Amino acid sequence: MLPIPDRYRFALGASEGEHTLTAFDNALLEAGIGNVNLVRITSILPPRASEDGSLEPPYGALVPAAYGVCTSQEPGEIISAAVGVGLSGGSMGVIMEAAGRCSRQESEKKVAGMLEEAFATRGMLLEEVVVKGVEHRVITAGAALASVILWYRDG
Repeated sequence: MLPIPDRYRFALGASEGEHTLTAFDNALLEAGIGNVNLVRITSILPPRASEDGSLEPPYGALVPAAYGVCTSQEPGEIISAAVGVGLSGGSMGVIMEAAGRCSRQESEKKVAGMLEEAFATRGMLLEEVVVKGVEHRVITAGAALASVILWYRDG
């Protein structure tokens, strides 16, 4: 059985590259998660998980992450990504993410709305919402990434 993560951190980056894949890699590096392997997860934050801004998984680690990413090769285009965490006391939390060809504010608003819907659907009280986003104007090939990574105290 895999351990249940008990820490999380927001990781955001936006960058350019010669290609969309290298732009994505550069955005990962800017977010501080370019030297780990992200394992994409769905949207549940474990109960009692705490935010840890200094969270640094070891290089090469398989790191659970909820993330939104948008890439583009359209010069001048605005792209964005946002991620949010909704909390309800000591209960589990929910993570939502969005990305697209829109402003950071639009992505953040979409994430906030999805968190409200997720809590309403579960019949849970949404007590705290934290949403963070990033925006990028494409020059050649750009990427915008917003993520929440999870990790373990003993990891």
